[in-house]
Amino acid sequence: MNFLRKTLDKVKPNFEKGGKFYFLHSTFDAMETFLFVPNKVTRTGAHIRDFMDMKRNMIVVFIALLPALFFGIWNTGYHHFLSIGEDPTFWGNVLYGLKKIIPLYIVVYAVGGAIEVAFAQIRKHEVNEGLFVTGMLIPLIVPADIPLWMLAIATAFAILIGKEIFGGTGMNILNPALTARAFLFFAYPAWMSGDKVWISGMMSGENIIDGFSGATLLSQAAAGSTNFVNGLGESLSVSDMFWGFIPGSVGETSVAAILIGAFILIITGVGSWKIMLSTLIGGITMGLLLNILAVNPYMALPWYEHLLLGGFAFGLVFMATDPVTAAQTERGKYIYGFLIGFLAILIRVLNPAYPEGMMLAILLMNVFAPLIDYMVIQSNIKKRIKRLQKINS
Repeated sequence: MNFLRKTLDKVKPNFEKGGKFYFLHSTFDAMETFLFVPNKVTRTGAHIRDFMDMKRNMIVVFIALLPALFFGIWNTGYHHFLSIGEDPTFWGNVLYGLKKIIPLYIVVYAVGGAIEVAFAQIRKHEVNEGLFVTGMLIPLIVPADIPLWMLAIATAFAILIGKEIFGGTGMNILNPALTARAFLFFAYPAWMSGDKVWISGMMSGENIIDGFSGATLLSQAAAGSTNFVNGLGESLSVSDMFWGFIPGSVGETSVAAILIGAFILIITGVGSWKIMLSTLIGGITMGLLLNILAVNPYMALPWYEHLLLGGFAFGLVFMATDPVTAAQTERGKYIYGFLIGFLAILIRVLNPAYPEGMMLAILLMNVFAPLIDYMVIQSNIKKRIKRLQKINS
């Protein structure tokens, strides 16, 4: 690391004011602060000294996402070979998954990075760190077989309209990764819904065995099924759902892998356990209410199975806790999270046209998060005024 530090210090003057590559100073700064903790400090006004900066927070989230990514790579290969009637080795699944998923990341980081650098140069400020995590998230919430040109357009839309138009990282009101998914869902619904999109190779009919179905468990539930099956018609247990041996978006199927990420976020203090807990409670509450009413098979689906299906767990841990778009007040976090969980299950069951209610619930509550914080603050102000009036009287 000393060699790397010395090398950067040697070329750094070329990227500083007056240097021949000053026009690329934002790009150089992004690379340097990614590798090393910046030595800059706040020189005026009130500030907090802490060893954690935004880049370090982003790296923690990146690490927390790795278990879901690794499982998603394996699961992509597993379901592909299942659909063509083959049973390869563990590494066969992994290699196929890498072949499908690595291009997704190349496209997202290339397109998103180019836009971020361009805006940084135009505005003459540092490159925003947000793409580091946004770029990690987007491929995890889409099908492995999504056309790369669609992903490029969705990424550009998410960065431009979801973030840069508001001023960049820290200023956006909507989660950029979910903005990309929402764009894909409404612009290209055939590639974000249906039975075939979740199994790599099925959209192109690549040697798929007769009778194989790529239906997700959510689509099976929406169709009134009470006994979930895999593509071969074999029954799936709650354990299968928990470990993630089911079709779905790349990183959303394994609740076990997602929980590892949740543990990392909580012990490091990067993710809000209050939002996670309240979202879980909101989902359980809505699930129980639907179980009590149960006028159709979907409403009768056990509440705990809702927590294992679709993007509920992934959204709870990685999307709802986004510190920029979530509620900021302590009481507001509980309200915000509860409503996300409650609405996610409500949308999922009562409007099967949107089987993945978690996406819409989080985006909706992103919009209302400032209002929730405002109401909490106003409530606290009124309580203090009443307490003061009582003391004075």
